[in-house]
Amino acid sequence: MRLDKFLTKCTILSRSEAKKAIKKGIIVNDNIVKDISFNVNENEDKVYLHDKLLTYSEFIYIMLNKPQGVLTATEDKHTKTVVDLLKDEDKILKPFSVGRLDKDTEGLILLTNDGELSHSLISPKKDIDKTYYVEVMGILDSFKKELFLEGIVIDDGYKCKPAKLDIIENTENISKAYITISEGKFHQIKRMMKAIDCRVTYLKRLSIGKLVLDEDLKLGEYRYLTDNEINNLKNKKLGGVI
Repeated sequence: MRLDKFLTKCTILSRSEAKKAIKKGIIVNDNIVKDISFNVNENEDKVYLHDKLLTYSEFIYIMLNKPQGVLTATEDKHTKTVVDLLKDEDKILKPFSVGRLDKDTEGLILLTNDGELSHSLISPKKDIDKTYYVEVMGILDSFKKELFLEGIVIDDGYKCKPAKLDIIENTENISKAYITISEGKFHQIKRMMKAIDCRVTYLKRLSIGKLVLDEDLKLGEYRYLTDNEINNLKNKKLGGVI
């Protein structure tokens, strides 16, 4: 890989800024290099910028606890996005969100630049489970639980795939539950609940496949995935909801 390209992939430098830095001298394996076209082995050579050893990674995997009011997008002129919550150094590899959450929904967002993994997680044919905590106005009971298992028909006539509803409690005003679905239609959970005369007042995604939201992450916080979490996500035997 050309040295200038290597610098842009490991730092926040633009290509022109990287070229200027190289002309001043970059240390590669204890040698000063000023040749922009100099080729480095990104996995073996040791490259330093301002005495800091640069680390090359092809992919990035980030778990983020999305707050309400933030868009699941890479950029927006008017509203803060999930990418805006990242530090500059974590934007270098241009991560994007895998799937979406509504603006008013909290919880787990996976950010990556691994297109193959993203496709495998959001493809309707893969039946990847996604579990949410939900609070609704209305009563949830065993009959409605069976309706979810059979497949709820939403407002446009579409019959959703079987889903799992685990009721936590019913109070006078609010019912609480966990719901697991294996698809991701627009506003799907809100529309499913509306179809059974319930209105969602709070929604939070807790898991995608085997990836579970870290309870230590506060709203707006994020961390890199562990090797074990990445391997679990790439395991094709993730299964469906039922």
